[in-house]
Amino acid sequence: MAGPLSHIRVLDLSRIMAGPWATQVLADLGADVIKVERPGVGDDTRTWGPPFLKDASGQPTKEAGYYLSVNRGKRSITLELDKPEGQAVVRALAARSDIVLENFKVGTLRRFALDYESLKAVNPRIIYCSVTGFGQTGPKREAAAYDFMIQAMGGLMSITGERDGTPGGGPQKVGVPIVDLMTGMYAAVGVLAALARRAETGNGDYIDLAMLDVQAAFLANQAMNWLASGNAPKRGGNRHPNIQPQDVFPCADGFFALAVGNDGQFGRLAEILGHPEWIKDERFATNPARVRNHPLLDPLLRTEFAGRQRHDLVAALDAAGEPQVQHRQMLRKLPHPAAGAVPQVVSPLNFANESLAFDRPPPLLGEHTDEILRELGLSPNN
Repeated sequence: MAGPLSHIRVLDLSRIMAGPWATQVLADLGADVIKVERPGVGDDTRTWGPPFLKDASGQPTKEAGYYLSVNRGKRSITLELDKPEGQAVVRALAARSDIVLENFKVGTLRRFALDYESLKAVNPRIIYCSVTGFGQTGPKREAAAYDFMIQAMGGLMSITGERDGTPGGGPQKVGVPIVDLMTGMYAAVGVLAALARRAETGNGDYIDLAMLDVQAAFLANQAMNWLASGNAPKRGGNRHPNIQPQDVFPCADGFFALAVGNDGQFGRLAEILGHPEWIKDERFATNPARVRNHPLLDPLLRTEFAGRQRHDLVAALDAAGEPQVQHRQMLRKLPHPAAGAVPQVVSPLNFANESLAFDRPPPLLGEHTDEILRELGLSPNN
């Protein structure tokens, strides 16, 4: 395998989104990721469709788009973790792995002797990351969690959506499972940090990662706005609470998103719209002034945009769209045993001295079971 992690093996005991997202990041970086799944069933997301990938004849396969989005680059082995034979294989894999990542309910893997302490006994250098909804401690540690629930509990939905009392107002979830994705990213960062420390000390580590903690952490500026002011942030639609103008505006033939990040950019916007006087207007000249005077600036902008064509605005403001993404080769097609090829939105990481290889598609259920067992010196028939 190519990539900066080509010397690393990851034992992936996770399913759904957060854990698999983390291990896909590691796989994209070159790690050998072995995904353990339930025989005959596999990861729950295999059935989270439609849509399903279509084969060469146009018929749907058993591979749901959801599953395909988070399992690129891995090998799949099917094992029964509640059976001694399956547990023995996991321990044998752990002995040869650098990282273990799991997202079972608290205490489940301890019953199978597959928890951190048990696997540390067979591999003292192991880095073990547990991903749960609420962490290994606290009154809710044994409760199940889903992204949507954590978005609501963690405050994200209180700042997402149109303002109360306006059309479409009220709480809204983010359009992708952002808590799962961010938890996956924190998990990847955490295990890589532990890997770097192990290179210095020779010792592995255990990482306890909770989705609710992640949600609290990435409230970011909105959390600090509350901590600094004592005022709870509110839903503001697409309007930015600290930088103006940033919003979605209607024009003659649709909508476009405008993001002005500094006073110089606002000056160029004012000139494009034919209002250079706004640049020296004390109500709009600086970002703090524009935030305070948003009720005055917003209708002026909406009036200007209403009669203009979106294409002309985008061209004038030099916005970049899909051709940029295509140029960056973010969309690839990987060979697939059932469909011939599967489209994938690949890793955004680009290294000067390392190349990333995207040549292993999301695996079929148990596709690599025999191969992995042979690597362990075990008979596939055992």
